[in-house]
Amino acid sequence: MRIGMPLDYSGDFRETVAGLRDFEAAGVDIVFVAEAYSFDAVSQLGFIAARTDRVEIASGILPVYSRTPSLTAMTAAGLDYVSDGRFTLGIGASGPQVIEGFHGVRYDAPLGRTREVVEICRQVWRRERVVHSGRYYQIPLPADQGTGLGKPLKIINKPVRDRIPIILAALGPKNVALAAELAEGWEPIFFHPEKAADVWGASLADGRSRRDPALGNLDIVVATPMAIGDDVNHLIDFYRPTLALYIGGMGARGRNFYNDLACRYGYEREAALIQDLYLDGRKKEAAAAVPAELLRAISLIGSEGHLRDRLDSLVAAGVTTLNVTPLAATHAERVASVELLRKLLP
Repeated sequence: MRIGMPLDYSGDFRETVAGLRDFEAAGVDIVFVAEAYSFDAVSQLGFIAARTDRVEIASGILPVYSRTPSLTAMTAAGLDYVSDGRFTLGIGASGPQVIEGFHGVRYDAPLGRTREVVEICRQVWRRERVVHSGRYYQIPLPADQGTGLGKPLKIINKPVRDRIPIILAALGPKNVALAAELAEGWEPIFFHPEKAADVWGASLADGRSRRDPALGNLDIVVATPMAIGDDVNHLIDFYRPTLALYIGGMGARGRNFYNDLACRYGYEREAALIQDLYLDGRKKEAAAAVPAELLRAISLIGSEGHLRDRLDSLVAAGVTTLNVTPLAATHAERVASVELLRKLLP
């Protein structure tokens, strides 16, 4: 099992990267940089590539709406080049709040657009002349939609790899099936190993039934906060505001993917309460309403024995990459927790 780590995109990124070599030495295999409505992830990933030797780098995630498919492919090829083949392209649909509210782009057809983006990216990386006649993207642009001067082109540089790994962030049944069919990896959120099969099992099986064997086994990337010790259980509350934000505030009533997930986990009443409180501006009360059982299930916080049990459950659920956020007071303690996790892995 790989150990990953998400890097904070809202704080002092240069300070974060300054300590990254310590995590690299401690056993972190891959780091992820998100792109919300923050600094772009691409410049920061290039910064990491120049200051590390071994650790893989990944976008976690680039929204499919904010770049053309060809630019996404060019960007991935560039990052793969400057990192000597260490880049993984994480993409996803994001949500209408960010796509329409920040980018001013219509949030439509996430499933169809994602499929076409993946197809176009792989065409670019194979250095084929890009020709794509899809429902959402037409390359070259048809003459009746532009000047008529467009012609099929291929990327000038030779990419390091003709198939850069792709991870799809997906929650809904059809999007999860798409990830299992087309991508090297799948990134869910708030992963509950004991309930994952009930929520996503059918979708994963559906997608895998159409999967090209050349893609290999599906890498399942799960993010989780982590603290190891006999006196760390109180840190479970660290994640309460995050879950309250997603379940309660990331979307409107009837259009919140994370609220839907909590309901699919069996927390319908709690999800409704969290959303009502959050949208009413009562954020602390919303955080307090997050079920402790859910927090424990999606976290790696507790004694070494507890973590061994949780790791066994994650392995049984098919998880292959743990994307951990170490919770500790100092940098040295966070690095030590990663070293200990490496020893505890099955």
